[in-house]
Amino acid sequence: MPTPLWHTLSAEDTAVHLRSAPEGLTSTEAAQRLATHGPNELQTTQRVSPWTLLLAQFKNVLILILLVAVGLSAFLGHGIEAIAILVIVLFAVILGFVQEFRADRAIEALREMAAPRAATIRDGKEIDVPARELVPGDVIFLHAGDRVPADARLLQAINLRNEEASLTGESLAVEKSTETFLRPDLPVGDQRNMVFAGTVVAYGRGKALVVTTGMATEFGRVAQLLQSVETGRTPLQKNLDRVGHILARGALAIVAVVIGLGLWRGEPLVEMFIFGIALAVAVVPEALPAVVTISLAIGVQRMSKRNALVRRLPAVETLGGTSIICSDKTGTLTKDEMTVRALVTHEGEIEVTGAGYGPIGDFRVKGEIWPVDEPLKALLRAGALASDALIHQEEGRWRLKGDPTEGALVAAAAKANMMKGDLDRDFPRQDEIPFTSESKRMTTLHTGPSGTVVAFAKGAPEVILGSCAFQWGAAGPQAMDATAKEKFLAEARRLAEKSYRVLAVAEKQSAVRETAETAMTFLGLVGMMDPPRAEAREAIARCIVAGIKPVMITGDHPLTAQAVARELGLPDSEKTVTGPELDRWTDADWAERSEGIGVFARVSPAHKLRLVSALQERGHVVAMTGDGVNDAPALKKADIGIAMGITGTGVTKEAAAMMLTDDNFASIVAAVEEGRGIFDNVKKFLMYLLSANVGEMGLMLGAALLGYPLPLTAVQILYVNLATDGLPALALAVDPADPDLMHRPPRPMNQGIFTRPVVLLMLVGGFWSAAANIGLFAWALKSGRPLEEAMTMTFLSLVFIQFFKAYNLRSDRHSMMRKPFSNKWLNLAILWELLLLPFIVYLPFLNVPFGTYALTGMDWLIVIGVALTITPVLEIAKGMVRHGWFGRLT
Repeated sequence: MPTPLWHTLSAEDTAVHLRSAPEGLTSTEAAQRLATHGPNELQTTQRVSPWTLLLAQFKNVLILILLVAVGLSAFLGHGIEAIAILVIVLFAVILGFVQEFRADRAIEALREMAAPRAATIRDGKEIDVPARELVPGDVIFLHAGDRVPADARLLQAINLRNEEASLTGESLAVEKSTETFLRPDLPVGDQRNMVFAGTVVAYGRGKALVVTTGMATEFGRVAQLLQSVETGRTPLQKNLDRVGHILARGALAIVAVVIGLGLWRGEPLVEMFIFGIALAVAVVPEALPAVVTISLAIGVQRMSKRNALVRRLPAVETLGGTSIICSDKTGTLTKDEMTVRALVTHEGEIEVTGAGYGPIGDFRVKGEIWPVDEPLKALLRAGALASDALIHQEEGRWRLKGDPTEGALVAAAAKANMMKGDLDRDFPRQDEIPFTSESKRMTTLHTGPSGTVVAFAKGAPEVILGSCAFQWGAAGPQAMDATAKEKFLAEARRLAEKSYRVLAVAEKQSAVRETAETAMTFLGLVGMMDPPRAEAREAIARCIVAGIKPVMITGDHPLTAQAVARELGLPDSEKTVTGPELDRWTDADWAERSEGIGVFARVSPAHKLRLVSALQERGHVVAMTGDGVNDAPALKKADIGIAMGITGTGVTKEAAAMMLTDDNFASIVAAVEEGRGIFDNVKKFLMYLLSANVGEMGLMLGAALLGYPLPLTAVQILYVNLATDGLPALALAVDPADPDLMHRPPRPMNQGIFTRPVVLLMLVGGFWSAAANIGLFAWALKSGRPLEEAMTMTFLSLVFIQFFKAYNLRSDRHSMMRKPFSNKWLNLAILWELLLLPFIVYLPFLNVPFGTYALTGMDWLIVIGVALTITPVLEIAKGMVRHGWFGRLT
């Protein structure tokens, strides 16, 4: 029998379908159903053992090459180098293991959100049972503060409001009822006769019939989506894997050629074998994993200062390629703090400035300051006194205790210097008529300063206006006719069309409870909303300049979402689709239409996941933000999942790769900027390291092919590769970002680091280095210098070329002469290496292991002169790149 759409059934039909009754189940029946349906808890898939995860880290080609390098370095007697490489390998392996091991915590965090116990009826008695023992057909009781233990159809709802933001994204508590909704495609957020597992009762009480438990609940569906989502590899990981394969093949080929040529010339087999091992180690840039890890780690540190905490290092560089940011509305693009934005009195509309619960702001009409006159004061005072919320300052931030709508009223009064505590003292509350879903109003009775009882009411405009016989006019209270009421109702509709939540406020002097809500005096209308963040508007503008499209994706009402989007200047904000519309989309619609929509409203977890997938299939690098359980699958699927640190659930934080400590969209844009800078720096040191390797390989291979002796010793090769190349590369990993970084479009998803301009600069630098050094080596030999002197000159020339190249390759587009020494770490690295060189050349006890020779002053001048030629060569190549001769710069 198919599972019905529970919200379309009446309470009676639901009970019949579940073979239950208002008095609940018997213990025997509950036990039988528990055996059939299983415990009411989330199930996890089979976990991969920690040992399997650990061993999987060694499947990386670069890691395997480095492990070979460790063995070869140890075999050659270079214990320090072997230990250094081993530490790098272990660090990379442990980091990868920890990240993957923690990835499974998302489901565990979801399990922790389940309610531990539940109040139900068994054998006609109300008892507490472990929530895991609930079954379909159980009757449960709900009270304010309870976490709902299972999905259930409401049988009774007394002023019941549910906080469902973690599941649906709805910014306000949802008012519940027992009525039947016949529309079959009603989104979860609009199923007001249902309560859902993991959500929280914010107000009132109720009784409900459990319809689904465990993995069949809405929470369970999220868990299933989480388990089915596979996290893709980042562009950098793919690029480094490709580099590893290329280097491995290149190393084998070059070593085979050099050893073959040496043996053909009659060199000793053992000597050539040892040299071949050294050359193989030189081909692989041992510093690469360390530099990548250090660069990403430094990026993490920088991001943390800009309110973005990164949980998975590779996500840092993914941010740099982001082309679409799918952002939640509530709390990210908005403050998640209801704020009064407009007041309407007999004098017209008054704008209220400021945002959030702080008493900071003023009152304006057409941009001019409006004085807090008696009509305005009466409206603000009544709204605050008819509210139970309190605002207080904590750690420099104004916080709310109570209902957000009432908090907005209290904050508005505070902007007129009427603090809630002072008002309560001057007008102590004596009685109240509470809000109900039927009455749609709340009325409180207070003792005024003169000793008379005053009633203050707030509620739906049509209800409050219907109970008013007077209105506050220019000369105080005056009679209110139907025309005046219709005028204010029209004003209420106008504010509602701007997506304001509209309340009316009234008062009655000399009131008694029985007649307090009749013949009242109308004070005005209050329009409020969760306002957009001012900094989010600026951040969206920066996104547009940077070629990044921000998209709003929310569970909130479409009109509210569209109004916020327009105010923020979101692209395509006029194009809005809702969840029910998405349900009717075909695969072709997803492929063709998803890119052009600016606002997705009333969406489900499955919609969010499908949207992320559709955008990825269109070639986008997608960042996805969220705070609720409903966001977790999409966060995990996105190229970069971003959780909210303040309002985010544990599930969301575990599924995400990054977390915002201030829940602010502007912090995402700052993180994207850092990500772009990091990718640029990864590109710089890869250009530098691989260009150095090309130069070394070209030098050795060229000399062998031309019939010259080998121009470098095995130790010299290792020294250049590990020390001379390593420190400048590390310094390039922290190079200051280019000022035009956020004026470039995002790089295409399928475009790696090695674009044609990058490869050109890398090869030009490497080939010129090889040619210049072979020329110097050949000239030194022909000039009658001993082989050791020629080798030392070549060794030093190679080192100096690397130094000059480090400054040249700080940018693949800008001239070296543009702030050449702005990287202090590169300056210190080069200075340190320069201080070491005289010791290697002139100290006798180092001459033997390094194979160096004490050079004359003229030799040094020749070496530096040859090395300097690399600068104009690379500057010419960069000029050609800037003019677009070799493809598009990224």
